[in-house]
Amino acid sequence: MSGNVPASTRTLRVLTFLATQPGPVPMERIASAVGLPRSSTYHLLKAMISEGFVVHLPEEKRYGLGVAAFEIGSAYLRHDPLERLARPLLAQLVADVGQTAHLGVLHGRELVYLLKEQPPRPVTLVTDVGVRLPATLTASGRALLAELPAPQVRALFPTPESFVRRTDAGPQTLSQLRRLLADERRQGYAIEESHITPGFASVATAAVDHVGHPVAAISVTFRTESVPPEAIPALARRTKQAADALTRRLHG
Repeated sequence: MSGNVPASTRTLRVLTFLATQPGPVPMERIASAVGLPRSSTYHLLKAMISEGFVVHLPEEKRYGLGVAAFEIGSAYLRHDPLERLARPLLAQLVADVGQTAHLGVLHGRELVYLLKEQPPRPVTLVTDVGVRLPATLTASGRALLAELPAPQVRALFPTPESFVRRTDAGPQTLSQLRRLLADERRQGYAIEESHITPGFASVATAAVDHVGHPVAAISVTFRTESVPPEAIPALARRTKQAADALTRRLHG
């Protein structure tokens, strides 16, 4: 890269490169990928860290996308195209399962609900469009967190104070969150019961972009008394089908 390339272009190239990586990478790889000297790369990364777009992992001597990068991505995805792609999928999901379905995205440590589709006889829920809830307490939030690299999850929840209590349920430390995400990743879906509203549960799975980053989550919320435990895996599979369909739509 020649010396007359604007700093803004160099910054965007660093962000683009980091977005295509499966996890944080050493500075030497970043410098090589964007064609910058090591010293210039160091100063550029330092500035990006101060603005929250890059996170430095000193023990690993690696750099990855910071919270600000994910917030910008979430802001873009909250615009009309994502909602238009997802709306018919949610409508069909509700018709198939007879429960309320949502589309949500991460915004920092919160889950923001973008869409809500209801059956003919809906129940009252706090999860209306525009509502923000702690990501660790929602099935949608954890479905998205489970698809993030572990260092990004650590950057989002660096201290016990990063965790919010609502109904005295859900993870309260990073180690608890990691174990929960690993368990839910293995089972193929996230589930929460009475973490947000007593007597209600949700299952959720994530849709991902072309490089595997989580874009949005589709969830189904139901009264715990209305769905027996043995029926939950089937409900989760149908929810995953909707999320997979959204993934395909996002890939074009």
